[in-house]
Amino acid sequence: MHSRSDDPVGAALDHAAALIAQDVVALAAANPVVLIDGRSGAGKSSLAARLAARWPLVGRVQLIALDSLYPGWDGLDAGVERALDGILRPHGRGYLGTWRRWDWSQESEAESHAVDPSLGVIVEGSGLLTPATVGLGDVRIWVESAETGRKARALARDGETYRPHWDRWAAQERVHVERDDPRALATRVVDVP
Repeated sequence: MHSRSDDPVGAALDHAAALIAQDVVALAAANPVVLIDGRSGAGKSSLAARLAARWPLVGRVQLIALDSLYPGWDGLDAGVERALDGILRPHGRGYLGTWRRWDWSQESEAESHAVDPSLGVIVEGSGLLTPATVGLGDVRIWVESAETGRKARALARDGETYRPHWDRWAAQERVHVERDDPRALATRVVDVP
């Protein structure tokens, strides 16, 4: 077990999850949508998991990672479109949503998953905060972290399968950041060491 001082990344994520949980409560909505964006390795998935574990509302929360929707290594924008069409727009209208998991090893779509509009949802992934998604996210988070820490965490997490694709993916993230200015679309910015 690490103490907070031994794990500054974990401490930052725990603190951020507590603040975001307060943001969710302040909405006074039964089925809020939380969008978490940031570049690869910033801590989006860890933050989303921490928030889901301390979800402050009655009922479960649906946690969806865009890593399950991106259609391959060139699919950052397409994954966000899939989230809009299958998750965010239906949820915003009170309709059942569905999304298909991308099978990275088979390079094809796999099983479908339902999204209950009566429950809250956390969607996390690179590219998520855009002008098209901003009106569909009640709480919008940008996770900021320096490239050296991000790259080390991402490669430690995904190993050698990710290393040859890092630059290719980072280029798509750069386009997203320059085009969409996700930090400016966020309701809260989380700094991760």
